[in-house]
Amino acid sequence: MTGRVILPAAAAFACAVAIPTVVAPAAQADNRRLNESVVVNVYTIQQHNDCETEIQINPQLQLAAEWHTKDVLNNRALNGDIGSDGSTPQDRARNAGFVGTVAETVAINPALAISGIEILNQWYYRPDYMAIMSNCANTQIGVWSENSLDRTVVVAVYGQPG
Repeated sequence: MTGRVILPAAAAFACAVAIPTVVAPAAQADNRRLNESVVVNVYTIQQHNDCETEIQINPQLQLAAEWHTKDVLNNRALNGDIGSDGSTPQDRARNAGFVGTVAETVAINPALAISGIEILNQWYYRPDYMAIMSNCANTQIGVWSENSLDRTVVVAVYGQPG
């Protein structure tokens, strides 16, 4: 005997059939580059508005953005700043440990993906969102994005440390 295991034909067939039916967990997209491109675009907008400071990524604001992104992605009735639990951007930032004033922009695309151009088209031409992005007092930012097969959500939370 050579140490090989020989399976009967029925057992080999069962193994071959069982393997394709194993369901793998869904892969998470790595949206880091998209999130960072949002920060760069906001920086550019602020520089065009003659801001003298450079916007910095803040992990607490990023956590607040992540919470709201996931909430909006999973609750189709949401399309703005208020969370499914009634929370505001300020509530979420405070719960993440940020001390200061915050504002938020939300982009929703009814597709698997969204580009930086699509995000800017949703935010740039809204006077309220443009005012938030170009506000020189917003020196900190957290951005998060999530995808599903038919919906992509991007949230940016802007902060003024207090």
